[in-house]
Amino acid sequence: MKLFKVGKVKEVYESETEPDILEFQFTDKISVFDKVIPSTIPHKGESLCRTSTYWFEEAKKLGYNTHFIERPAPDRMKVRRVSIISDYDKITTSTTNYLIPLEFICRYYLAGSLYNRVKKGKVKLESLGFKRGSELTYGMPLPEPHFEMTTKLEETDRLLSDEEAIKIAGLTQDDYRDIREMVFNIDAKLNEQVLKRNLIHVDGKKEFAFNESRELMLIDTFGTADEDRFWDAERYEEGEHIELSKEYVRQYYHKTGYYDELESARAEGSAEPDIPPLPETEIGKVSSLYIDLFERITGEKFK
Repeated sequence: MKLFKVGKVKEVYESETEPDILEFQFTDKISVFDKVIPSTIPHKGESLCRTSTYWFEEAKKLGYNTHFIERPAPDRMKVRRVSIISDYDKITTSTTNYLIPLEFICRYYLAGSLYNRVKKGKVKLESLGFKRGSELTYGMPLPEPHFEMTTKLEETDRLLSDEEAIKIAGLTQDDYRDIREMVFNIDAKLNEQVLKRNLIHVDGKKEFAFNESRELMLIDTFGTADEDRFWDAERYEEGEHIELSKEYVRQYYHKTGYYDELESARAEGSAEPDIPPLPETEIGKVSSLYIDLFERITGEKFK
């Protein structure tokens, strides 16, 4: 296999004998806020690869196409190859075998960036299905799932309206409806399964592509500590929001003040500050978090 592309946390390899197949290697690198942290997390790559394999197999049981082929090593995954088209003008409703340049996010609780948008007045509680006059409370369940889309291939993810997302991705209204249905159906299975293991699925993102016949495929990874947010269900009932995903790392950089510094630089258009490494004590905690979440989701022992 020959190195084809290096992403934030994955390396992609291609084969001269199998041009339609790529191999992902899940590294121990970690990124937040579109920044790669200059620290590695032991066992992170393997835990993500094995967790994602579990969910691809569950999606297959539901009858959905995915790009997953096999897991030849604990931290490596063979997948079907699709084209990456960064020029939106070259994508039409008849284009085939390409990555849909969007991230599809579904939220079930008021948390993360959605909470921040509500707090800043950018989103009204009423638009999320709450009754007029409802009190803003972090972590409260949403009356109905909140589905939204962001860019995938731009330097910084950008929230899109439904109309803009459909246009730039070359989707038809039927495509959009089918993707929403797939997300809701897969999440229904995911939500039900993790709750049995004392986990709350707060929100998560998924990515899709079209194959050569323009049939939808679920791609990349999902249902992991990187793509989704999970809370401990028992502690939630006690009023606590115990982060069991990469959100723990994001919150660390919120507490240190780095996030505010980064957001100020982005708003001003000035040079962005380098993200500092994690302390050794935090690296150990994050490594355990990834391993523990894998075991709770799958019911398997990591070692």
